[in-house]
Amino acid sequence: MVEQHVEEHRQLSDGWARASIFGMADGLVTNVALMLGIAGSNAATHDAIRLAGIAGLVAGGFSMASGEYLSMRAQKELFEREIEIERRSLAESPVEERLELVELFKSRGVDPDLAGKLADELMKDPELALLTHTREELGIDPSSVGSPWRAATGSLVAFAFGALIPLIPWLVTDSGKPIGISVGLGAASAVLLGGGIGRLTGRGVIRSASRFLVISGFAAGVTYLVGHLVG
Repeated sequence: MVEQHVEEHRQLSDGWARASIFGMADGLVTNVALMLGIAGSNAATHDAIRLAGIAGLVAGGFSMASGEYLSMRAQKELFEREIEIERRSLAESPVEERLELVELFKSRGVDPDLAGKLADELMKDPELALLTHTREELGIDPSSVGSPWRAATGSLVAFAFGALIPLIPWLVTDSGKPIGISVGLGAASAVLLGGGIGRLTGRGVIRSASRFLVISGFAAGVTYLVGHLVG
């Protein structure tokens, strides 16, 4: 007996994974850099840094969410327009569309006779023909054109979570400047997030964690330096 072969894949085509990962990474780096930039000024107070962190979390979160929604919405509407054009072509010019399918299959190395039979079978089902045309010609899957709301929500929540991490020390105390704790939390989170991304993508945990730490550290260091010079 042959065991059933099952492949498990994550659903990544609707944009939520990219938006969430990018949102958390952006929230972490942005707020660490923002608070460090203000802390670099000798005139900065504890309340000013805390207020900047809260403002960065709220403003950045909604900015990311609105940007993700608008970009995903525009992409979704563009895909839907192209799919509708292809749908009309199938209805108005079925002969030409069948020939396109035949040529597509032949270009993939399929035998001409078999390509004609496959095209005939597909053209019997308009939705299946549309799916094949849009995938092969446009690189679009009509069933997975993306979800603007999921991308926006994932981006907002992820950004807020990432931005909250370096802000925590400034929320639990009213005295001093716990900048060292904030930087430490940011660095640890950068390593964990980078390592998590490396594990998900299979590109290596240590490599991905190190890359994320270096990039976020560079951004925070430059912002601190600018704040120090201006302040």
